Amino acid sequence: MNNNKILIKRKLEKKIEKSLFKNKAIIITGPRQSGKTTLVKQIVKNIDQKYIWLNGDEPDVRSDFKDITSTELKSIVGDNKLLIIDEAQRIENIGITIKLIVDNLDIQVIATGSSSFELANRIKEPLTGRKIEFIMLPISFEESAEHTSRGEEKRLLEQRLLFGCYPEVIVQPDRRLDYLKEISDSYLYKDILVWQKIKKPEKLEKLIQALALQIGNEVSYNELAGTVGLDNETVENYISVLEKAFIVFRLPSLSRNVRTELKKKRKIFFYDNGIRNAVLNNFKSIDLRNDKGNLFENYLVSERLKFLFFNGINANRFFWRTKEQSEIDYIEERDGILNAYEFKMTKERINIPGSFVKNYPQSRFNLITKKTYDKFLIQKKF
Repeated sequence: MNNNKILIKRKLEKKIEKSLFKNKAIIITGPRQSGKTTLVKQIVKNIDQKYIWLNGDEPDVRSDFKDITSTELKSIVGDNKLLIIDEAQRIENIGITIKLIVDNLDIQVIATGSSSFELANRIKEPLTGRKIEFIMLPISFEESAEHTSRGEEKRLLEQRLLFGCYPEVIVQPDRRLDYLKEISDSYLYKDILVWQKIKKPEKLEKLIQALALQIGNEVSYNELAGTVGLDNETVENYISVLEKAFIVFRLPSLSRNVRTELKKKRKIFFYDNGIRNAVLNNFKSIDLRNDKGNLFENYLVSERLKFLFFNGINANRFFWRTKEQSEIDYIEERDGILNAYEFKMTKERINIPGSFVKNYPQSRFNLITKKTYDKFLIQKKF
């Protein structure tokens, strides 16, 4: 964002600032355009230290860092106390280079990357014990509510269900359709195809569309393979790539060896509703849609994930379904306790599946509706 745009304060800002200058590299990954660069610029302003900013998209930066030595690094860094490497995944052997800096130079490194797999593949081993990692996702309900108010953010629910929560979508709503088309076209397909050398781009596009049509439903790799025209293994590999690029994420089924529970099933959700709808080119009003329940579920599951990430809360996450089709939309396991949630936009009351209560008597159950969803996205124990 430029200086004329609204700046929404991000939850990770203080967490990252508290992690600086502890002889560890800061690694920030997340979807493209989720606000990583804006966040780092704000942190640089806050700490008031001399810094050097490099961008891995620049050919000369990639060339300078190829097979670089500690001595050459010192000459590049000079007397700066902070080194920012934006789009670090573009630099060959970046993990080894960051290791050299952490081990030999008295300087803080912040490296950002728009996909987890590029950075993970190149820094995991070299930086063991030398990094602190953060995941930057689009703006959360909590962040928006703190910027305006909880009531104002609830008023915008339909817009969030349709257009999502990318920073540019929120601060420039007049061009949100152009923006979503731009990011879905350039990022979902072109970047992934280049990085992964995927040989059948039309199949990847068809797979993403199939996943978009199935949010909130169980996903069968076998059925997807038949729909898209690929084998099961390729479908699973493609979905793994989409996960590492922060486009979709998997939610497994809860199974504790109860005979009637479904095993090895999963739901797949999009990190952002706007990207999901852009894939289908469908931004019709909520009142005119037959998938509004699915959009509500995708929004709540993805927003809850942001809440857990941004607040540093560890939880196992599941859905639950039996062979008899009894179902619970979302379950979190924290400290050995199962917290079950059912998502319904308007219903005030539903029946808890008896088989779930019987098999998990210590669990807690909540109905999340249009009236109560704000508590689910802000309160830690809701």
